[in-house]
Amino acid sequence: MTAKQSALCLCLIGGLLAAPRAWAQSDRTDAFITERMNAFKVPGLSLAVVKDGKVVKAAGYGVADVERNTPATPATLYKIGSVSKQFIAAAIVLLEQDGRLRFDDPASKYLDGTPPAWQAITIRYLLTHTAGLVRESPAFDALKVQPDADVIRAAYALPLRFQPGEKWEYSNVGYFALADIVRKVTGAPWAEFLRTRIFVPAGMGVTAPTNAPPQAPARAVGYTGNDNQRKADDWPALRPSGALVSTVLDLAKWDAVFSADRLLTPASRQLMTTPARLTDGTSTTYGFGLHVDTANGRRRVWHGGGLPGFISHFVRFPDARLTIVMLSNGDDVDLPSIAMGVANLYLEDARGPAIRH
Repeated sequence: MTAKQSALCLCLIGGLLAAPRAWAQSDRTDAFITERMNAFKVPGLSLAVVKDGKVVKAAGYGVADVERNTPATPATLYKIGSVSKQFIAAAIVLLEQDGRLRFDDPASKYLDGTPPAWQAITIRYLLTHTAGLVRESPAFDALKVQPDADVIRAAYALPLRFQPGEKWEYSNVGYFALADIVRKVTGAPWAEFLRTRIFVPAGMGVTAPTNAPPQAPARAVGYTGNDNQRKADDWPALRPSGALVSTVLDLAKWDAVFSADRLLTPASRQLMTTPARLTDGTSTTYGFGLHVDTANGRRRVWHGGGLPGFISHFVRFPDARLTIVMLSNGDDVDLPSIAMGVANLYLEDARGPAIRH
């Protein structure tokens, strides 16, 4: 390819990314999303729809940066919040596949200085939010860069909310602990393990920690407040429980890799997507880093996420082989309802029962 041809190719690609609907023919999905964005006054939103293992629609709507009027595209980077948890969980699963830890190992085997109350907490309980830990550590400070171990240790003095395995209760502290276990077992930063063992093999070329150098203009600016009217704070702290920036296209690649058992064994994938059981024998609606439930009889595997200025939603319907990935740069929005509305459109096209959020 000549230099002139290369320049023309780049120009054409740039034109595609600047046009919000250039990736897919305008359809009723566009109309639905546009109406919902107007109702919530969301600055920008990106969407990927994966059907039968292929991206059938990728689109951007609105703007990634209001000040610069930068269009949102499928290649726009957003903070994805707790959608990141499935990657921390997958890292633990890979280490189990490698024989370097066991899910029923006590967390205290890998975490320094744990108190007696933590002795019954296993890695499995951390993965499934059944460890009894508080939601947030008293030491977490979004404006302070500090080791994960310091954030975890600050929670040692707090009583458990229940005995490990007795209940389900969401805990970001548990995912700080899991990330630090990855560090202790591998001898490398957990973010580096995610990059080498998950992102590179999956072809996720732009997914990175939230504290990675900004990739302007690809990286969206977050907006907060009533009707998303002001810029959100950009937290300098890297939070393992909401660790990453990504694009809908990279997350679609992860969906393809996950669904095809390319990184994880079928048994591992089943564990991640099977609801945990409590000590009394009842079932939760959470696996390893993923919510698992049903809606109108359809099995649903999903996770949402939020950080100041950003809301994300990732939902797959395994039996229908349909996945919706939706990222936005406004946090005053009911994004799950918009994602489920898009899912309904595709499920209706397949003549199956619609899902009610």
